[in-house]
Amino acid sequence: MSKEHIRVGISIGDFNGIGVEVALKAISNPALYNFCTPILYGSPKVISYYKKQLGLHDLSLHYCKSATEAHDKKANLVVCWEEETEITPGTPSAMAGDYAFKALERAAADAEAGHLQVLVTAPLDKSTVNTDARPFKGHTEYLASVSGTSHLMTLVSDDLRVALVTGHVPVSEVAPLIKQDRVYAKIVEFAASLKKDFGISKPRIAVLGLNPHAGDSGLLGSEDKKEILAAVEQAREENYMSFGPYPADGFFGSGQYHQFDGVLAMYHDQGLIPFKMLGFEDGVNFTASLNFVRTSPDHGTAYNIAGKGEASEMSLRNAIYLGIDIYKRRHMDSQLEETLAFTPLKRERFRMDF
Repeated sequence: MSKEHIRVGISIGDFNGIGVEVALKAISNPALYNFCTPILYGSPKVISYYKKQLGLHDLSLHYCKSATEAHDKKANLVVCWEEETEITPGTPSAMAGDYAFKALERAAADAEAGHLQVLVTAPLDKSTVNTDARPFKGHTEYLASVSGTSHLMTLVSDDLRVALVTGHVPVSEVAPLIKQDRVYAKIVEFAASLKKDFGISKPRIAVLGLNPHAGDSGLLGSEDKKEILAAVEQAREENYMSFGPYPADGFFGSGQYHQFDGVLAMYHDQGLIPFKMLGFEDGVNFTASLNFVRTSPDHGTAYNIAGKGEASEMSLRNAIYLGIDIYKRRHMDSQLEETLAFTPLKRERFRMDF
């Protein structure tokens, strides 16, 4: 597959946040088209509003109904709705949540159908998307349901990869979920992603503890020794290079993470707070284990600066490039597997067929 035909879908997220702004800034860079064809999912009126606000008068988009109609080497917009919508930058609204989901739904369908090679999701506001009729915990969980697979939330920067055992779960519900089988499964899933998606043949994975001081030998909780350590040892017995559990504060504070290819945190903020402290500007959120490649910037809607033209597109741009890199690596690996599977017997049959 030539690089011009790697199609990257971008769902615009909450149009009252910074998603449209950072997406338009990212695709306005001509260098991007050397690597992919960007396809936005949203509304012509919303795009026009932000193009005018940002002064991107020279940025033209090809409108289409599906990624299958996109033009390579051009910016494209899959039209998800055409009706007027009230745009109020910086203000959450149920309307913005409805349309953010509409764009995501269309983009996810195209990704699952194979019409996109990469899906990048701009930030939305979960509280405006979630309704009684449409339960929504977040992009990660929704896309896993579309893909029909497990999922592993992973934060990626130049020198740090952090994955989570539990994702968008209230802190009060985390401890009961920390069981040996779950932690072990996530170690295995993380190792597979580090190999397949990042090309690390023998990944070293550090596993963090749950409690302060990793339980302090049972004084501050039993999960670290009874569940997490047992999972680490089980993984090591099966030749996974897993280590821990480590107390999270000292692990990051001392820079110990530099010694590992990946860090497995027990819950959302345990992993994301140090990650964002260390790599907020260039960080990317990657969902491992889906049928398609999905990335996103590691920031939210940033209502406080929405509509001011101040938002940096760096994280979203990095999300695009990381998605392309992962897709290419998967594509090359699948070609290699096909080549290795082409046995002498199969080659003989191939010659006979022709």
